Amino acid sequence: MTFPTKIAVLLREDLAVWQRLNVAAFVVSGVAGTQPELLGEDYADADGTRYLPMFGQPVLVFEGDAPTLAAAHRRAAERGVACAVFTDELFKTGNDEDNRAAVRAVPRAELRLAGMALHGPKNAVDKILKGARLHG
Repeated sequence: MTFPTKIAVLLREDLAVWQRLNVAAFVVSGVAGTQPELLGEDYADADGTRYLPMFGQPVLVFEGDAPTLAAAHRRAAERGVACAVFTDELFKTGNDEDNRAAVRAVPRAELRLAGMALHGPKNAVDKILKGARLHG
């Protein structure tokens, strides 16, 4: 099945494994939280145990260096494609209020991005992620 849109996560390649997983979980929650129509139906097993819904389309995970993230972030802003961001400062905070304050304290062009997530038309997302490679 093909989808007209793409959900993508872009992670900085120099992060430790635990940081990559943490960043991916946080930024993809921004997509799910703002676009609930992307979620499918609840899951249930054969015993009737209910499970939470997940995205109804694949989430592609990419990686790149810091300049690749900065370029993707700039292109997303230029194209008006909303994204969730996780900056290096967020590894030192412990709650949402402090997270938002840490991002708000830095001008957009100076954010030290650890990762980002976005959803948009497939073509636009592909152009935004130019230079990134599928996470391997």
